[in-house]
Amino acid sequence: MRFPMSRRRVRIGELHVDPVTFDQALERIAELVGRREGGVVFTPNVDHVVKAETNAAFRRAYERADLCLADGTWILWASRALREPLPGKVSGSDLLVPLAKFAAERRWRVYILGGGPGVAEQAGQRVSGEFGVDVVGSDAPVVHSDGSTDRATRTVEQIRAAQPDIVLVAFGAPKQELWIDRFADSIAPAVAIGIGGSLDFLTGRVRRAPAWMSRAGLEWAFRLAQEPRRMWRRYLIEDPRFLAIVARTLREARRRPSM
Repeated sequence: MRFPMSRRRVRIGELHVDPVTFDQALERIAELVGRREGGVVFTPNVDHVVKAETNAAFRRAYERADLCLADGTWILWASRALREPLPGKVSGSDLLVPLAKFAAERRWRVYILGGGPGVAEQAGQRVSGEFGVDVVGSDAPVVHSDGSTDRATRTVEQIRAAQPDIVLVAFGAPKQELWIDRFADSIAPAVAIGIGGSLDFLTGRVRRAPAWMSRAGLEWAFRLAQEPRRMWRRYLIEDPRFLAIVARTLREARRRPSM
């Protein structure tokens, strides 16, 4: 059974976030790798908080995660509103390149899973050529909404045969979290890290928002402008519920007796 590395966590809705800095996040991942017992790292963002309200399997996956990193300015703002300020943003997209350099320095073996056709392979070639990462394999299976895949046994066998230290999983939420939760024990001692759409940013298939837009909490607007047909429902219909979830969390915190 997997347990979170830190018991002090900030609760936002049904999810919890670890209060760590960027450097501390890398250190925590190194601890997990060093244990040689496997592990799970998620990067909760606004969309994850909203999905957790109605997806019980997604909530359970998060409850079993070892490390949950604040992905996005809105998560930081929510923690401040809840009077439990997180020390900083550690989004999957920001983490990927520093993590690749970190892995190269420590000679970790890396497996890349997910993305569209050819994306994982292209990402592997970049981090290998540019940062010297030992990429020991890549794959892009089709994953169903419950995290299952038609060739799960083959995928797990390929990962186990490659003997990676970390597996970067880019299926998008909630598929990647459900896949990781389902197969984390099977691919141990590798540490599985959910990275969402980071491979598309890394390979240049999708442009990232300018830094100022990210700091201002407007990254969603940039993504919506780029991919309106794919993103409109998420950003205009679903994610606005985040504000009500934060307000409810604050009310619940105020009702709890002080220690």
